[in-house]
This record gives sequence, structure tokens and C-alpha cells, in this order.
Amino acid sequence: MEQERTRLDIDVARLQQHLADLLEIPSPSGYTDSVVRHVCEELDRLGISYELTRRGAIRARLPGQRSGGARAIVSHLDTLGAQVKALKPNGRLELVPIGTWSARFAEGARATIFSGKGSYRGTILPLKASGHTYGDEVDELPIGWDYVELRVDARADSSEQLGLLGIEIGDIVAIDPQPEFTETGYIVSRHLDNKAGVAVMLAAMASLKDAPPPPVDIYWLFTIAEEVGHGAAAILLPEIASMVAVDNGTSAPGQNSSEFGVTLSMADMSGPFDYHLTRKLADLCLANDIRMRKDVFRYYRSDSASAIEAGADVRTALATFGVDASHGYERIHMHALRSLAELLTAYATSPVEIPRDEHETGDLEGFTRQPDAPAAPAVPVPSERL
Repeated sequence: MEQERTRLDIDVARLQQHLADLLEIPSPSGYTDSVVRHVCEELDRLGISYELTRRGAIRARLPGQRSGGARAIVSHLDTLGAQVKALKPNGRLELVPIGTWSARFAEGARATIFSGKGSYRGTILPLKASGHTYGDEVDELPIGWDYVELRVDARADSSEQLGLLGIEIGDIVAIDPQPEFTETGYIVSRHLDNKAGVAVMLAAMASLKDAPPPPVDIYWLFTIAEEVGHGAAAILLPEIASMVAVDNGTSAPGQNSSEFGVTLSMADMSGPFDYHLTRKLADLCLANDIRMRKDVFRYYRSDSASAIEAGADVRTALATFGVDASHGYERIHMHALRSLAELLTAYATSPVEIPRDEHETGDLEGFTRQPDAPAAPAVPVPSERL
């Protein structure tokens, strides 16, 4: 079905401010209360109603003309981080990662340890960090979480002194984002995955708030444990028929993602995304003059995967902003964030194309069609066999 031009204008300055504010709030998986409160305050300012799950996932609702066959847009508030594995005899901390990221990008990072007696600052260092002491051995140390430690900026020369500070095994460690917003539109920071996605959603919601009601209810979902695999497993409602996840694309050699425009993921490691919903998003990009690419992600999971694996019967798609060096020192461009926010407004306001999806089950009437394979050519029978 040919799409209409339905995108709305995005306040780019507001989008950028949302991102800057979010990056200031530490939120590794398992330590998301503060960022949840921040997003709820933003929703209050917009006048958009919401409810929280027990642990703090947010389900906001923008009313549409109908409630059945609702649409959802989801991103996650949690980021990568670390956790205290052991208090070492030298007064430093052994760490394990929260989420999947390489210790290669942990070396040299500034961090905050959240203990029962307050927070402490520190630096993640390789076990052999002094060139004046170890010489070339600094460069020969293997890469891995077993080869780094957290130096606490407090008087601590033993595990006992760490204990007196109130630091314990299991304490959460948040990694500084160190954001930089350049005049050319690039944004360099840790945790752009997925605070940039949250900022995109908030900017799109602001544009939609004063627009005519969309055809169906739009649920804006903010999850709190995507980096550890839980994602949107327990936040969907039965009336939600389709869900678009907003997350980072993988701009790297061998990938088709871009730091400009929208990158639509056709599949990730959990399998292909919904045929019809993904193509609807692609058609909306074309109709609304939004630059778009398609890509396939091999080592990637999103909120959609956790929802499907939990048994949700919803159509899912993944719309992304290209990120260079994902799960490391990440870089994006404001062009991609604006483009993605525009796509979300176009999707939210676009007509419903599969009315049957309003019902969880039904017969064949109104069921979707995919292009049929061409009929196999007839094989001629040799004349001697006639």
C-alpha cells in the first residue's frame, strides 16, 4: 500500500537537550530508579499519562481514535556497566560486566561505585598500569575483565579498608559517559545505546502531543533491563498488535548501517523482523523523504526479541540510528536522531493497513499476503520418452 506523507517536524534542540540530560544520569541495568523518575517527570511535562511496573518499566499512552490494534514504540533506559566481584587485598576492586562489552573499552574509564554508605569515584585500570614500573609488559597484558581492576579514589590499601568504606561485593559501578556534542552534529559518548533512543522517543512524543489523534492508541514503552536480555518481556498489553523497537544500528565495515538517516534492521540474531511492519516503515521513509538503509545484525538482540520469546504475538520491527563503535566509545550524528524521530511520527499517524490485527485470533478473512514464489518452469520431456 502506498504511504502518505505524515511525518511531523521535530524540535532538534529539544531532542539534543533530552539526550544531554539523560546522559548525566547513571543507569546501568539494575540501577535505573533515577532515570525512570526523570523520564516520568518529562512525561508529566508533556501531559502524557503513564504507569509503572513493579521494577520501574514505563508504559505511557497517547490516545488514538481506537484502542484495539494499538501500536507500541519501545526503547530501553538501562545501559552497560559493571558490578563489584571481589574486594582485592591491594585495596582495589575486581569487576564483572553488566551487559556484554569488552574490557578493552573499560581500561581508563572513570566510574562511580554505589555503596551502602554512599558513592565513590574511581578509575578502571589494567593490572599493570605503570609504564615506569612494568615497561613493555603494560602492552603485553591480555585483554579481559580478569586483567583490569577499579582503583577507588579513597584511602583503601586493603580489602579491610574497602569494607570500612562500605563497599561490598555486588555493588553497582556506573561508567562515565564523557559526552561531547560537536558543532558538526556528531555526538561522541558512552551509553548512546540507548539513551539516544529514549531522547528520540521523547522528541517524537512532543511533536505528536498537539497533533490530531492517531488512528489507534500509541504506547510508548521504556524498559529497564534490555542490556541483560529481559527487555520488553513483561510490559506489553493484549491490545498491542505491533511494536517498533528504537535502538542503535551497527555502523562498521561489512555492515550497511549509517550515521545518517534511518537504518532498518531486517533481522538480528533472533531471526527476521516482521515482513509487513518492516516494509511499512521502509515505505514511510520513502513517502516522507527520510533517508533510509537496511541492514542485518548478526550479534544483536533488542527489546523485540525478549517480547517474542516471552510469548507476545505482536508484529515487531527495529528502527535504528547508526552508531560507530557500539558498546565502546560510541558516535552518532544528529541527522540520524532527527530522521528516526520523524519516522516515529509518520508511523504513529499513518493509517492502519491490517485491520484484522485488532483481534488476537481469527479466520483467513483479512489475513496478510506475501509475494508468491514464481511457478517452476515446466521441464520438457525428451522425445524418446513420449
